[in-house]
Amino acid sequence: MDTIVVTSPAPAETPAPVEHPYGGREVRPLPGVANDLLDLIGNTPMVRLPRLNRGLRPTLLAKLEMFNPGNNVKDRIGIRMIRDAEQRGLLRRGGTIVEPTSGNTGTGLAIAAAILGYKTVFVMPDKVSGEKIALLRAYGAEVITTPTAVPRESPESYYSVASRVTSEIPGAFQPNQYFNQANPQTHYESSGPEIWEQTGGRIDVFVAGVGTGGTITGIGRYLKEQNPSILIVGADPEGSIYTGDKPRPYKVEGIGEDFMPGTFQYDIVDRWVQVSDRESLLTARRVTREEGILIGGSGGTAMWAALQVARDLDESKTVVVLLPDTGRGYLSKVYNDDWMRENGFLDRLATPARVRDLLGYHNRELPALVTVPVTAKVREAIELLRQYDISQLPVSRDGDFTTVHAMVGSIQERSLLERVFRNPDAIDHTVDTVMDQPFPLVDVGEEVERVVPALLAGNPAVLAEEAGRPVGLITRADLLAFVARGKQAR
Repeated sequence: MDTIVVTSPAPAETPAPVEHPYGGREVRPLPGVANDLLDLIGNTPMVRLPRLNRGLRPTLLAKLEMFNPGNNVKDRIGIRMIRDAEQRGLLRRGGTIVEPTSGNTGTGLAIAAAILGYKTVFVMPDKVSGEKIALLRAYGAEVITTPTAVPRESPESYYSVASRVTSEIPGAFQPNQYFNQANPQTHYESSGPEIWEQTGGRIDVFVAGVGTGGTITGIGRYLKEQNPSILIVGADPEGSIYTGDKPRPYKVEGIGEDFMPGTFQYDIVDRWVQVSDRESLLTARRVTREEGILIGGSGGTAMWAALQVARDLDESKTVVVLLPDTGRGYLSKVYNDDWMRENGFLDRLATPARVRDLLGYHNRELPALVTVPVTAKVREAIELLRQYDISQLPVSRDGDFTTVHAMVGSIQERSLLERVFRNPDAIDHTVDTVMDQPFPLVDVGEEVERVVPALLAGNPAVLAEEAGRPVGLITRADLLAFVARGKQAR
């Protein structure tokens, strides 16, 4: 009889232990398990913005940097600046890191310092939110606040105080994100390639707020190396020197400057969009309420700029906007109605008015919604404008005005006059040859503040919808009449 030998299957080969990158005992690699939090920095997701994209022709995408461990884009440069300093002998174990910051860079440095065993001292302008200060202290950092409204060269400025503190602490090192070339290089090596790969190279416009300039410089340089025709757009708050003659105070945190940082390559930006505090903060709230993405004020700045640029592009283009951080650090400000009203960014009505309250403020009898089919003649559209004494109306597909998806364009008196005057024969053409882009959409249940940024952005009207049905057009005149009547009532 043959002898049968039964053997156990060979065990799977166990990965050899490797030295932990930050010291300590050896660790065995495990699939899908990071060695520590620093390994989770980067590779942040990108998402479409279908609700904000309504009424716009290009594709609008957002790079979500709040998915970094510290919930902001500055996580990327925190560890890189520390590693660079270690390699150059500028920072030794047990030393102290001192940095002037509006909060986000401080968080990135604080996380890395907690893991690597460094002490941290952060100097912050007093306009930053209390949440940011509390967050840095939670990581064990010392926080010093300084006046915001002082020039950079003042001994009280947060730059000057940080330099003084650095000189007073033995072994202290200041990464100085404003002049540290590891800042833009990090984005050149990580953020830029991620965006290129995530879009499959199909990106036409990149939009970001500009603070130290490291993010837009690094990403912009990489993207332009891949495709020189990519448009790089810088979003800048009113009061910053990037788009203004002299610096002045503003409420948005983390972007804009009162001097020119060494980490910023100015000529990398092809176009600037200046954004007010009001536009920034209301847009941030809009992104949160319409897309469910909780962002900070600087993200609102970048998004407002992206929306302005997108208005002039066609459906073949793709716009990517970088949203740098979460709104959790701004709950006491941007998302606090009392703070917003105190600073003049929200109406002081006791009960916030809703869009449905605006409908019907024409001071005359009008149908709920007047539309013109895309197949109608231009002269028919002109007759409707004359008949109802209005300046604009939505264009519907095949006369269908029961869904917002059927609203494919708009007729606007000013642009229509220009086209017909230049080509009188156009009066007998179909409406689709002269129409403008569709009006922005807003739900009837939204607060009136949602309408204001769209109307201030150059749109003559917005289209109100309820459960996917268009229910009325709201113009600037309607909004003014509503405000005037509300003031009389008070």
